[in-house]
Amino acid sequence: MIALVNVEGSPLSDVADLTIPLRAGPELSVAATKSFIASLTAIAHLVAEWTEDDALRAGLAALPAQLEAAWRQDWSAALPTLKAATNMYVVGRGGGFGAAREAALKLKETCGLHAEAFSTAEVRHGPMALVKTDFPVLMLAQSDVTRDDAEDLASAFAARGAKVMLSGHPGDPRVINLPTTAGHPLLEPILLIQSFYGLAARLSVARGYDPDQPPYLNKVTETV
Repeated sequence: MIALVNVEGSPLSDVADLTIPLRAGPELSVAATKSFIASLTAIAHLVAEWTEDDALRAGLAALPAQLEAAWRQDWSAALPTLKAATNMYVVGRGGGFGAAREAALKLKETCGLHAEAFSTAEVRHGPMALVKTDFPVLMLAQSDVTRDDAEDLASAFAARGAKVMLSGHPGDPRVINLPTTAGHPLLEPILLIQSFYGLAARLSVARGYDPDQPPYLNKVTETV
């Protein structure tokens, strides 16, 4: 078993056959963020080496600077829609689906907002029935073969009167643009979640929460 750990010498690292230390520094916030990004980056690095993918290796070399740029992206256009929201969807596809699930979790944890994550495929079935006028939908789309499907779905949501927020420049003027930082398509979800974290922090404060200390959550959860 291979374990990715931010704290070397943790119980998980003790039982693992191989430990990969993330070394992201102390994770002070209850809602972990930098250790999540470090985990994704470590996995991408493993994939690049196993597959001898030079393009992905180059993308990883450029990632630190791109993460800095992604943090500076202004997603405040989503704040008016989300400040008073009670329910919403976060939608992604491919590598972006993992980012969508992380975003939905952080919206629950830090903003007290009931957010559910779906892929662009599954949301078209039963969940689509709930999308009506002013229903918020955050879509995290990267620049790969799934992009066109995401834009088509964004337009379908907008046609129902939903408040749709899409990463990147949408072709539909009814859809809110959330600016993005370009990178290797497999790594763009990491950049998207970095930009999202800035939005989540501002949204949490706007909704009356402390994003570092969400209510009813502990840093360590013990299970029996």
